Amino acid sequence: LQISEPNEFDIMLVMPVARIQLDESDDTGAYYYISFKRSPKEKGWMKFLEEDEKLSAFKMLQALREIIKQEVKNIKDVEVTVARKKVGCPAITLQIKNPPSEISVDIILTLEVQQSWPLSTQDGLKIEQWLGKKVRRDLRFRSLYLVAKQNKREKVLRGNTWRLSFSHIEKHMINNHGNSKTCCESDGPKCCRKGCLKLLKYLLEQLKMKYPKELEKFCSYHVKTAFLHSCVMWPNDSDWHLGDLDHCFQQCLGFFVDCLQKSQLTHFFIPQYNLLSLEDKARHHFLSRKISHELNNGFPVLHE
Repeated sequence: LQISEPNEFDIMLVMPVARIQLDESDDTGAYYYISFKRSPKEKGWMKFLEEDEKLSAFKMLQALREIIKQEVKNIKDVEVTVARKKVGCPAITLQIKNPPSEISVDIILTLEVQQSWPLSTQDGLKIEQWLGKKVRRDLRFRSLYLVAKQNKREKVLRGNTWRLSFSHIEKHMINNHGNSKTCCESDGPKCCRKGCLKLLKYLLEQLKMKYPKELEKFCSYHVKTAFLHSCVMWPNDSDWHLGDLDHCFQQCLGFFVDCLQKSQLTHFFIPQYNLLSLEDKARHHFLSRKISHELNNGFPVLHE
């Protein structure tokens, strides 16, 4: 779902791991310490363990960064550089210089484990009315993904926490978004769900460009989450007729503004995790005022 200039790409580098033990690192239910239940067959894992046997995201990211730096030196026909490390960012970013525009590619270290999802996800993914009970059950049988991500709320920042990631599930739901199985198929009725999500992302992107400092804490994941909640609130394909894009977009935005005013946006898969931290209330209200202004004035920022 690239919008405007498609010049930023994410690639998950997925590494399968054998059975692991997950221990919550805080009360969000999203961040975990990882240790192996049994000594792994591949002894290469051992050098990434801390003294307490926890798997260090920091050490693994460092090693991956070194491998990528070495490999980039072998690329001769295009100018590729590895961007400087950003604190707390789980991605290793490649900058590819090549007219007509520069492309940045985020490589995200991801562990894939075939085991049941943690308890914190049990009451999430409320898609029964939208996509059905069977789809929910099937999705919850899919692998669990964890990305190397520092938890800023950790008392001692050691860089060995991992965060649950559901981007593979989100992608599946957005691609198979219909309440009826034929929605948006070549000969089926078309809906405006994807159009809505693109507009939400584009609006936030434009506002972030206009107010970079005030809105730096917001990212497209906030609007994506609000969009998924909207799909659950309006589960039927008839709620998203292609010709109703205008109305549906404003409806989704209304819901998002409501979340901002309450400083409460529940993670779609982890209901105990609020994506809007209460200490940022002033920022939430700032964005809600800006969006309300756009809503009431025919979206001037989209025409600039």
